[in-house]
Amino acid sequence: MPTHSAVPTPARTHRRRRTLLALLCAAQFMLILDVTVVNVALPAITADLHLERTALTWVVTAYTLCFGGLMLLGGRLADTLGARRVLLTGLALFTAASLACGLAPNAGVLLTGRVAQGVGAALLSPAALALVTTAFHGPERARALGVWAAVGGTGSAVGVLLGGALTAGPGWPWVFHLNVPVGLALLVVLPGLLPRTPAPGTGGGLDVPGAVLVTTATAALVYGLVRAGDSGWTSAATLLPLLGSVALYAAFATAERRSRTPLMDLRMLTRRPVVAGSLLMLVATALLISFFFLGSLRLQRLDGLDPLRTGLLFLPVALATVLGAHLGSRLVTTAGPRACTTAGLALATAGCLPLALLDAPDPWTTLMPALATAAFGLGAVLVTATTTALGLVTPHEAGLASGLVNTSHELGGTLGVALASTLALATPAGFTTAFTAFTLTALPATLTAPLLIPRGRPHPPSGAHGVH
Repeated sequence: MPTHSAVPTPARTHRRRRTLLALLCAAQFMLILDVTVVNVALPAITADLHLERTALTWVVTAYTLCFGGLMLLGGRLADTLGARRVLLTGLALFTAASLACGLAPNAGVLLTGRVAQGVGAALLSPAALALVTTAFHGPERARALGVWAAVGGTGSAVGVLLGGALTAGPGWPWVFHLNVPVGLALLVVLPGLLPRTPAPGTGGGLDVPGAVLVTTATAALVYGLVRAGDSGWTSAATLLPLLGSVALYAAFATAERRSRTPLMDLRMLTRRPVVAGSLLMLVATALLISFFFLGSLRLQRLDGLDPLRTGLLFLPVALATVLGAHLGSRLVTTAGPRACTTAGLALATAGCLPLALLDAPDPWTTLMPALATAAFGLGAVLVTATTTALGLVTPHEAGLASGLVNTSHELGGTLGVALASTLALATPAGFTTAFTAFTLTALPATLTAPLLIPRGRPHPPSGAHGVH
């Protein structure tokens, strides 16, 4: 009788990698969608649960804060306990928390659910990206990372459109309930595809103090930015949290140098591609998420549009983000990340500029075309940031490096929304002030990108093992 080999054929392995990538991207899409899907629903949530301005801001930032603040811990857990175990735990927690958010009877339950969603996302996302990074090698890795980054930009854009449709239809709880069937389906299918080989352990404990310090530092920074809208930039209520965040970040750096099992190996910050990609991710996400937040609130508050029309108006912005990310995934391996990033940031600046100069831009002829232009450029930047940071990491560093990049993604959204709400909602001319601030952010980023990004094109190492 012939002997059947247990080793999968190359074609089968290739199909499994492609299927796994599609499912992991679906999970990531769900996480990123939840950053912006609530934006259009905020007025309805505010009316039903009687939220104040500060609480309204925290509906968005409570999720992104825990998502970003605990991402490094999630990445370290993926490296020590195995990406499979951490991913499935995070997916289960996120799904359950989504159900709780949709059923929330008051602001306290909703914010608690958003925190739990963020914790689940912080476990899921770096583990998923680590699996993508190690499942592909050679030129395939650059293409896979491009797909992953495109999903991030697409999820942010589609969230606004979907949020409007759900809020106008079955109601705002469905922006959370939608995650439940998707999460359950992934929990059924993914275990059969995820590799069972655990990542090598570090032989030590987890750096829980480091995770507490970095999350608390970011919470203090966000709280200070939010308080500035009510108390002013020079008040003690604003300055004390901001100064406290600086001290806590310094304490985190000190703790990491002394820890035997640091949450983040600070030597990772000496690698120019990782630092450049993380900074670009921070800036691009801060701009993109803030534009969705500002645009959706402005259309409903100042222009009087309902959630459905607001969501439909964002359709060109969503398409522009998708096209920008798709083009960026192609150009990053041909023109190189430096040229692709600089062009993308230049488009973002061009999109911001008319919104900073005009007090009341027309939503049809000015506001949405400007946002679509900016989103097109930023979609490409998200791709180049990911491929720049992760193109050269080794398999045993994949969890930490992906955690750092994803941290930058979520913290960018957190800080951007906090600043946008502070500037836009504090005064009648606040929307113009906010867009001016983001123009002054995009322009220096455009000018410094050619100096920040290394020359050449990403050439991933070929030593990563595929998924079998």
